[in-house]
This record gives sequence, structure tokens and C-alpha cells, in this order.
Amino acid sequence: MATLMIRNLPDDIKRELRKRAANRGVSMEQEARDTLARSVLAPAGRRKPSIEAMSKLGKKPERPFDLKKVSDEMWDAGLQ
Repeated sequence: MATLMIRNLPDDIKRELRKRAANRGVSMEQEARDTLARSVLAPAGRRKPSIEAMSKLGKKPERPFDLKKVSDEMWDAGLQ
């Protein structure tokens, strides 16, 4: 097992980490280990999208499109 020291951790991050640990009944170190492991080992497709990616979803299309045509193309391609 390796050791990792984290310096200059903002106080609000430490507070939140401590709260999460208390809610789960584990130490703050264990909560940090679990959080890092979930973040690093999560499959790429299952990671939470960034705020930038989420913002793009709500944007109006640049030009009109035929939803039926898109749906038919997806159906034909087997992407139901």
C-alpha cells in the first residue's frame, strides 16, 4: 500500500469530507480512499458529465431538424 499526503486542501473540502465520513460511519481517511477509488476506477462511460457537457444539452439546435427523419435513421441503424 502506498501513502499519499495532500497539501493545501481547502477547508470547505475537508469539512465536506468529514461530514460524508460521519454519515457513513467511517474515518475521514477511509472516505477519502473510497472517493478516490470511485473516481479513478469508474468506467469512462459511467463518469458524471462536466457542467460544460450538461450545459450543451440544453442549447437550442443551430438549425431546424426533422425529428421523424432522425428517428427513422436511428431505427434503420438499429439504435432504437
